[in-house]
Amino acid sequence: MKKNRISFIQYIQYEKRYSLHTVKAYQKDLESFALFMEELYEISRVEEVEFFHMRSWVIQLMEEGLTAKSVYRKLASLKSFYKFLLRKGVITKNPTTKLIAPKVSKRLPEYIEEKQVENLLEGIEYPEGYVGYRDKTILELLYATGMRRAELIGLEVRDIDFVGKSITVLGKRNKERIIPLSDFTISILKEYLEVREVEFPTADLFSLFLTQAGKPLYPKLVYNVVKKYLSLVTTTNKRGPHTLRHTFATHLSNRGADLNAIKELLGHANLSATQIYVHNSIDRLRKVYEQSHPKAKDKD
Repeated sequence: MKKNRISFIQYIQYEKRYSLHTVKAYQKDLESFALFMEELYEISRVEEVEFFHMRSWVIQLMEEGLTAKSVYRKLASLKSFYKFLLRKGVITKNPTTKLIAPKVSKRLPEYIEEKQVENLLEGIEYPEGYVGYRDKTILELLYATGMRRAELIGLEVRDIDFVGKSITVLGKRNKERIIPLSDFTISILKEYLEVREVEFPTADLFSLFLTQAGKPLYPKLVYNVVKKYLSLVTTTNKRGPHTLRHTFATHLSNRGADLNAIKELLGHANLSATQIYVHNSIDRLRKVYEQSHPKAKDKD
């Protein structure tokens, strides 16, 4: 089983170009499965694994107290592995087709209201100098584009098209997408770059955002910046970069944006990942309906 696992990991890493985080997660899941098969059933070959063996592994995971979401992810790893084996002709039938993953309850993503965003970008006093301009530009860009934290960190100055008013983002699996920018966002970026050039005339000429030491940003710094300023305008539990991504998508949905357009802007691989933002819109509409429509509530 080990040889096949190595081939699969190499496949998703070098051919499918999955992120290092995803590759490690798949590797850990499959190692856990292989260990279970060897210890409980003394099975070391993938051809010997049957459906009931897999089902007992799932039961074991749930008895260990893993959440439905964690079990679902591990099953996704296993199913991908066995599809790979089937394509390669290592097995003739896929026992994972009968496996039913536990239902994962989808939590609606947390976001902040439009007034709070307005306060965040226009009502707060930012520190003077480079850091203040940088922090405000980070917040503006995250909200204006809905990009991920890793995508923001990977931005280069050349990714901005000031004439075409857009920015090129390198997303998951090295897929590029172009996101339009408003005149307001363009002006914020220009101001920031002017200050950046004065502060770091000989610094890294490629990375768009830099630390106070003139080095490229790192994930924890971006998280701390966003959390610091979001804490001034909202009491929502989650106050990281992804909150602004959710806010971007929710505000677009609330204002009637096409779901496919939101999907493309976010860089989602499929529409199902984007549909959750419709639920936020429906909840909002329901509240408006209940507060405003004369037939919404029974009269005493």
